[in-house]
Amino acid sequence: MSAAVPLRLQRGFAFAWLSLLGACAAAPVAAPPPAAPPATSVGADADAHGCRASAGYEWCAKTGACERPWELVAREGIDHSASQVAAWCAAPR
Repeated sequence: MSAAVPLRLQRGFAFAWLSLLGACAAAPVAAPPPAAPPATSVGADADAHGCRASAGYEWCAKTGACERPWELVAREGIDHSASQVAAWCAAPR
C-alpha cells in the first residue's frame, strides 16, 4: 500500500525542484567590449611621393627619389644639417 502524497506537498516539491533548476541555469553572458579602432599599420605613413617618414625617408627633388638624409650626406658630401640637406634637395637637377 502506497501512501498518497498530499497535493500541497507535491506543489512545494515541484517549486523547490524548479528553483534548483533555475539556480543551475547559465548566467547571462555579458556583451563583448566594443572593438577598438584599427591601429595604424607600421609603415602606413607614406607621403604624396611615397616616402615613408617612419623609415627615415624624405622626398628629394634633386634626385627625384625618397632619400634618407644621413645616407645622402655620406654619399654626396653635404654638410650634416637639416637645412643643408633641404637646400641641396631643393636645388634643381
